[in-house]
Amino acid sequence: MKIYLVGGAVRDRLLDYPVLERDWLVVGATPDIMLEQGYKPVGKDFPVFLHPQTHDEYALARTERKTAPGYKGFDVDANPQVTLEDDLLRRDLTINAMAIGEDGVLVDPFQGQQDLRNRILRHVSPAFSEDPVRILRVARFTARYAHLGFRVAEETRQLMQAMVKSGEADHLVAERVWAELYKALTETTPSAFFQTLKECDALAVIFPEIYALFGVPQPPKYHPEIDTGVHSLMSLTMASKLSGKPEVRLAALLHDLGKALTDPQKWPSHHGHEQIGLPVLEGFCDRLRVPKVYKTLCAQVMAYHTHCHRVFELRSGTLVDMLQAIGAFKSESHLQDFLLACEADARGRTGFEDNEYPQAEYIRQAARTALAVDTRPVLQSKLQGAQIGAAILQLRSQALSSLKKTYLLTHS
Repeated sequence: MKIYLVGGAVRDRLLDYPVLERDWLVVGATPDIMLEQGYKPVGKDFPVFLHPQTHDEYALARTERKTAPGYKGFDVDANPQVTLEDDLLRRDLTINAMAIGEDGVLVDPFQGQQDLRNRILRHVSPAFSEDPVRILRVARFTARYAHLGFRVAEETRQLMQAMVKSGEADHLVAERVWAELYKALTETTPSAFFQTLKECDALAVIFPEIYALFGVPQPPKYHPEIDTGVHSLMSLTMASKLSGKPEVRLAALLHDLGKALTDPQKWPSHHGHEQIGLPVLEGFCDRLRVPKVYKTLCAQVMAYHTHCHRVFELRSGTLVDMLQAIGAFKSESHLQDFLLACEADARGRTGFEDNEYPQAEYIRQAARTALAVDTRPVLQSKLQGAQIGAAILQLRSQALSSLKKTYLLTHS
């Protein structure tokens, strides 16, 4: 029985990159041996165990044989005769197919260290094409390492493209797609995730709502980059600079989905795209089972990002209605996340990247002002039901009218 450190921990140690988790591979053991030594079995699909003290994952060396489409269509063999090289051969990328033994010696049968030095993401073997999740994983690794200069090897891109063409990507299930999307949104350069998928033709299959934005023009005066798909990725890039929250980044990416539905005869104008896109967004979130907190923020940003940009032109009553709609008056408000996503949209444009966004601070002031309004006279009056809410909104609208006059005077 021999134990090796494998996978991402080896890769990131060699890159001098933060090692977040450690995976271990056990060669020459059986499940009974692992249980005798106190390891706890986890999972049903593969022979994986948790260390009794560290709780790190220890997997028995295994080989896999493709038996059906999709990522679950495999027959797994984890007998004690499976070698370290056998196990590493079934892995996705050469940079993930290295191991370090208990003696500290690196085992690198597929030149992963060389690909690390050359900043290349390259598949280990043709078996890569048997698992469609690997398309998403490669895209996610570009999101993690693009800032270090990593790129997908041309032969790997072509293999991914062939997988899409053969229909393998059609078998991806919602849970795995969302899991990889979530991880990509937390990486340094999440826009690279979508760009990589686009380059291998997977974006149209996995995220058709995003793919549909490419080639849709916008007014050059406001969008020098013109292409809506390009703008959406630029917004995501800007959101990544402004916030580490994946929900803010996703909201910035998806805010313009409605523009794909504009009648081409009306291009480059996209009047009403904010509301038109809401059913598309709902379909996207439902299909991928996106958590509610993400869906809610995305819908708020989609519906009101134009209001946010034009806040100095809004009537006070309209601004109060917007603040009410996005939950700014609730005890657990996500107003800051909403404003960051809107700022990412405004600055995610060619030539606008370094612009200030005073709208955010003004809206924060407006929310504080509206919340500070004394509502006791209304609550103690004889008004009932909807009349109470309408009267409070009226008081808040009056307060914001005063705020606007003061603000414009001090900033003129």
